[in-house]
Amino acid sequence: MHKVLRFFVVALLLGVAACGPLPRGAALEREVTRQTKSEGAPFDLVPVTRLNAALISKWPVTGWSGSFHWIAASRGPQSQVLRPGDQVNIQIWDSQVNSLITQAGSNIAVMEGLVVSPSGALFIPYVGNVVVNGLTADGARARIQDSLVAIAPDAQVQLTAAPGVAHAVSVVGGVASPGNYPLPDRNTSILSILATAGGINPALRNPIITLNRGASNYSIPAKDLFDSPSKNTRLHGNDKVIVQQDERAFSALGASGSEELIYFPKEYVTALEAVSLMGGINDQRANPKGVLILREYAARHIVLEPANGPKRQHVIFSLDLTTADGLFAARNFLINPNDTVLATESPVVAVRTVLSLFGAALGTASDVTTTTQTLSN
Repeated sequence: MHKVLRFFVVALLLGVAACGPLPRGAALEREVTRQTKSEGAPFDLVPVTRLNAALISKWPVTGWSGSFHWIAASRGPQSQVLRPGDQVNIQIWDSQVNSLITQAGSNIAVMEGLVVSPSGALFIPYVGNVVVNGLTADGARARIQDSLVAIAPDAQVQLTAAPGVAHAVSVVGGVASPGNYPLPDRNTSILSILATAGGINPALRNPIITLNRGASNYSIPAKDLFDSPSKNTRLHGNDKVIVQQDERAFSALGASGSEELIYFPKEYVTALEAVSLMGGINDQRANPKGVLILREYAARHIVLEPANGPKRQHVIFSLDLTTADGLFAARNFLINPNDTVLATESPVVAVRTVLSLFGAALGTASDVTTTTQTLSN
């Protein structure tokens, strides 16, 4: 009776195993790549090695532009340069009797709250428009004084200026105090303005700083800006500084430490770093010879010569982390945003599952036999 029951249970388990795949947490490599071996396959399988990793790095980038673009720091004049919209206060001293500039009984004329016109000029009575755009305050004072020579040869001019709207920058989001900030001089740097705005929110994940200037946009990770003084660029009037967290991410799936959307912690992430960010591959489940990166290219990226780019839109890159060649290749292979990194299941897991079920079956058969013998007695 004992042998019959054991045979029946084992046969039942083997029959169930033969009917379909056993329960597991990830696909096998051969299951994912099976279609790539057929004629006219919709996917392309590209094993990554040290020899072709550099070549693949020249293929079109997906998910983003491929790098952050920034402008180097440069220096302008130490003094503020006048721009349209700036406010100017002028005092003119003239000792002439019957001066055209001053009022009767006074030798000083005061003109406050003058605004530099859109054409970059100031209107001075009896003189007309005097262009001051692009001049420092001292340069504008000298030009106005020279323009008065014809009507007041001995006149002396004093001039002070304050930045207008056109000589200010906007700081948007990601800082303690977003707002519009005037530039104290033409050497005001982006780090100075960020400090004035209260600094970057420490809760932001890998904050990215974007500088909007006219029709151009420039971006840089905050860490890179802090680490490189040569990138602390000076700001121009009407610049917009936007601080936001990095939204680039890749998907982690399969027999790894985590299955989730993982955001880029820095500008570039290699395949080996991606595996680490995933929590590594599961020692008991994963196949280290079958780490797959799934990527989708645009139709315009397809080329006839595979050496110059992908030959299909959907490409599966495979990595073997059990060899030195594969490990070095993984160190040089860059993950793109929207990639899927899949740690495939080891074929040994299925064998372990069957053996576990087999062992459980033997235990079950033994329990049934014991129960039968007890009832018989």
